[in-house]
Amino acid sequence: MDSRLKHTRSDMPDAGRPSAIPTPLRRLVRLRWFEIAALATALLIAGYPLEMTLPYGPLWGILAVMVLLNLMTHGQLVMTSAPAGRAVLVHLTLDVLTLSALLYFTGGAVNPFVSLLLVPLIIAATTLPLIEVGIMTAVALGAYSILMVVNVALPPVVHGPLDWLDTAILALLGADLGHTAHSRGHGFGLHVFGMWLNFVISATLIALFIARMAAALRRRDVALSRAREDALRNEQILALGTLAAGAAHRLGTPLTTMAVILNERRIAHSGDAALDADMALLEQLVRNCKTILSEILCSAGQVRSESGTLVALDQLVARTLEQWHVIRPSAGIELDLDTGTPAPDILADRTLEQALLNLLDNAADASPVGLALRCRWSSREGVLEILDRGRGIDATIAQRIGQAFFSTKKAGGGIGIGMFLSNATIERFGGRVELSNRPEGGACTRICLPLAVSASAS
Repeated sequence: MDSRLKHTRSDMPDAGRPSAIPTPLRRLVRLRWFEIAALATALLIAGYPLEMTLPYGPLWGILAVMVLLNLMTHGQLVMTSAPAGRAVLVHLTLDVLTLSALLYFTGGAVNPFVSLLLVPLIIAATTLPLIEVGIMTAVALGAYSILMVVNVALPPVVHGPLDWLDTAILALLGADLGHTAHSRGHGFGLHVFGMWLNFVISATLIALFIARMAAALRRRDVALSRAREDALRNEQILALGTLAAGAAHRLGTPLTTMAVILNERRIAHSGDAALDADMALLEQLVRNCKTILSEILCSAGQVRSESGTLVALDQLVARTLEQWHVIRPSAGIELDLDTGTPAPDILADRTLEQALLNLLDNAADASPVGLALRCRWSSREGVLEILDRGRGIDATIAQRIGQAFFSTKKAGGGIGIGMFLSNATIERFGGRVELSNRPEGGACTRICLPLAVSASAS
């Protein structure tokens, strides 16, 4: 098996995909397809059942140009996710020009759909800098002003299959049908219906775009907030690591001195069996302390998860429990290991083992009567559950657990970095820590670790 592994967190966007983070131009392309479909539907309705006499050749030609432009833009976005700085302004200007061309052949400013010129302007106001918004405003105002005097007039609406709709709208407006026959002959009711339909289309386009923009901004704010929290946590971990390495270096000499003195005292009082056993225990504890400090110094300069090694999950659990029994020989723990299938491999190093030891220590402090460790795995992750029989987790302080220098222990019982470092280490390996209260009493510390994926398999 290839020893070089990689792991990608599932909650992180894939930077290699152009569509990982939607851009304003990408959203504009999607919105333009909706606009093209609406305009094509309007032309079809104008031809039948309204039977209006319009220059359909130029109109369908303009729609074809819009389709071609959108296809070209989509192809550009597939090739690159970073278009030119003013690409959005250029495309919004093209939208105004093509829409103005459609309006030119359909009555100009008297067309009930003329307010669609506001849609590109609203998009510009929500996505572009102030100067470019000013340019977009001038373009939209200029197009509207020109359409007021330069246009192809709409043909009069003759009696046809939609006379009933014209009459119904006039009646709905409370108009006197006897005095408004001339208005009905010019399709006044249908003009009002067109204004209503235009409002529906404009409101839908604006709502879709603005809603997507707002959602994208919220996602960006969340990502920035997480990045700031991660940067602050990394600074805290770096400071703690520097202090730990310095402390480990300084503690080496006094521990060596203690070991020499204990050995001499044990030899000098070799006749006292009880004292000899106590001295031997103290020597063992001093050796354990020296081993831990040596591992701290060795791991201080290691590369992080990329330099980890493959280890079977059950072997990691067995190795961690072996070290924990040396540190806390009197603590009892019941192991419930899944033996139905072979244990999967995960990526681990010494820091992950230390994180698990910290979590076991916290649980043992809360539950002196004993613990249970349950180990399960699926096709995607391995799950360790540390079950204690303590008082559980207070909901008022649950949100603060895992913050640096926050501890639920009494004064002198801890400084609040064990859970902080454990959580940070497990997250660095792509995992997570979840705390919850058990229905039968006590707390459950759930550790989820992603299974290792070889580079060749990915």
